Amino acid sequence: MVKAIVGANWGDEGKGKMTDMLAQESDIVVRFQGGANAGHTIVNKYGKFALHTLPSGVFNENVTSIIGNGVALNIPILFKEIEDITSKGVPMPKLLISNRAQIVMPYHIDLDTYEEARLAGKSFGSTKSGIAPFYSDKYAKIGFQVSELFEDEDALREKIARVSAIKNVMLQYLYNKPLINEDDLYSTLMEYKKMIEPYVCDTSLYLWNALKEDRNILLEGQLGSLKDPDHGIYPMVTSSSTLAAYGAIGAGLPPYEIKQIITVCKAYSSAVGAGAFVSEIFGDEADELRRRGGDGGEFGATTGRPRRMGWFDCVASKYGCRIQGTTDVAFTVLDVLGYLDEIPVCTGYEIDGEVTTDFPVTSLLEKAKPVLEVLPGWKCDIRGIKKYGDLPKNCRKYIEFIEERIGFPITMVSNGPSRDDIIYR
Repeated sequence: MVKAIVGANWGDEGKGKMTDMLAQESDIVVRFQGGANAGHTIVNKYGKFALHTLPSGVFNENVTSIIGNGVALNIPILFKEIEDITSKGVPMPKLLISNRAQIVMPYHIDLDTYEEARLAGKSFGSTKSGIAPFYSDKYAKIGFQVSELFEDEDALREKIARVSAIKNVMLQYLYNKPLINEDDLYSTLMEYKKMIEPYVCDTSLYLWNALKEDRNILLEGQLGSLKDPDHGIYPMVTSSSTLAAYGAIGAGLPPYEIKQIITVCKAYSSAVGAGAFVSEIFGDEADELRRRGGDGGEFGATTGRPRRMGWFDCVASKYGCRIQGTTDVAFTVLDVLGYLDEIPVCTGYEIDGEVTTDFPVTSLLEKAKPVLEVLPGWKCDIRGIKKYGDLPKNCRKYIEFIEERIGFPITMVSNGPSRDDIIYR
């Protein structure tokens, strides 16, 4: 059976924890899109980790972890993560890398950094991980696929020369920066080849055979619905599809095999980077929620940037769940809200004097004002509770209010940072 774990909002919803937890009953966990531009924070018996490229199933010895063909593969970061987790007592993961995955090149990171600096106040809030230049090259058909490292040297050198000629024009005339040295780049790729050679295979074929053996496969998405380049808050989006439907493409699976889509929603809202954020709050109110939130505060797992904070957004979440094809909602970090006397919830957007509960395109979104309803808080610590009926009445009312407004079943409630802090409904 194939399940997917994806985000309903801007990312930062707690997908890493849910993947770590559900990996215990999975045979294979697959990262199917994105790169090292965002991270999944995980707390378990080994400690606290921020993963950027490794699938969040690596903490389970029974799991085979796969980097799918849809991933932007930053090879040095991948191996730095492996070194980091194994140095802290985590067994070496069973890792496979798709021979069709494409490589984040050193110049992708440089170009991303130079472009953000050039745009200055009009930048897209990039993490400068090379993601936009990487995907631009992939679709311009000048990217480097893992399989090319294992082919003829002359062919690889010819391609390096051809691509470098294009990039050097930009480096020289747009950014006034040092040019690519072709010999150095070839040497770098040969170093990458040595690092990944033991792990490279046809992962799509591996997954096809796993399906025939009735093995359990978990697809792990990065970021969330609102960062999807087609359906998100364009142009303040990422460069690969964040939707469960893309899991079939980014892993190399038949789409009809995805039977369960678990969409993760936070009990409040947070976002890193620029873009419309209707339910956003500011000042002391935001600082307090940021300080208490997440796993040790709401700060980006990749950049360390303070996350923008807001109340739960039913409009965005309903849309995010719909566009994912949600079968189950996992509702996370509910325990964080226990300090509040009252909890506002955004239930609609007012745009040009009219209220809507349907998520609009970006130009309208930027004019939207939140319509808030205030619910009573429960004013106690709910960590350690294992049964839904044992939650405080107002806590259950909050969950059920949101469930009704978004129109999708909340079947899992996370009330703490570790994989065991979970309530099934």
